[in-house]
Amino acid sequence: ITMNRFVWSSENLQNDEVVIRQQAGVALYDGERKTPFVGGELVLTSHQVYWTGPEKQRISLHLSLVVLIEEQSGSWSKSAKIVVHVTPPTDEKHVGVFPSSPFDYVRLSFRSGGASEFFQDMQAALQRKDWLKMPTVDSRGKKIRTGIVGIERQIQAKHDEADKNISAAFEDLSKLMEMAKDMVFLSKSISQKLKEKGSSLTDDETIMFKSHLLSLGISDPVTKSAYGSGATYHRELAKQLAEVLEKPVQDSGGILALTDVYCRINRARGLELLSPEDRFKCM
Repeated sequence: ITMNRFVWSSENLQNDEVVIRQQAGVALYDGERKTPFVGGELVLTSHQVYWTGPEKQRISLHLSLVVLIEEQSGSWSKSAKIVVHVTPPTDEKHVGVFPSSPFDYVRLSFRSGGASEFFQDMQAALQRKDWLKMPTVDSRGKKIRTGIVGIERQIQAKHDEADKNISAAFEDLSKLMEMAKDMVFLSKSISQKLKEKGSSLTDDETIMFKSHLLSLGISDPVTKSAYGSGATYHRELAKQLAEVLEKPVQDSGGILALTDVYCRINRARGLELLSPEDRFKCM
């Protein structure tokens, strides 16, 4: 009843079935009886044991039918073997390689070595019982996709996530620009109140307060949206730059490098950055 536990098999593995070990030069014994299955390759997977012959005939034994295995050491005249004890067939319609057998075990004869390693891996596979486990799923309950299609979908998912992050970043930038406009409006309002209540403030207090406002940057920068992109824009821009750069130029002895001018202007303008070309045209 042993060799009828082996069935003819295809080359395709089952879902989630993984190859563990391969060993060439293996013969199969039906109990103590020799069989025609000699000199083939034995393959252990997480679910089954496959034997493939020289002529590519292939048979398999499912690990769920194995009760226990034993290791038999070899000698100078005998090859090392693994004795595989199996259960009786549960399916009456089951048709094995042989219709029937008087034995309840099969012997795997390793004529090219490798019996001990194969025995250890097979014992571990029997203990794990991977064939009883459900297919691997991710945290959302979907089967993990493999292959090119799965990789492409994963890449697309990453791109979608990046697009969301970029959109969120631009939303934050828009909010920041709105806040900057509010700060400009506040500075204008304070400046206007200073003019209206100039008599109640000393000159020193007025100068100090205005210096604090200037340290925040240009309160109302000249922009193309307000003056266009022609001569008027560059003329107004030149006036504003002259006001902003007057004190730094004086502090530096009347000379200021163009790179310093560019950095100081853009730092003062905040979000309304000035291009090198516009800076050159207005100077």
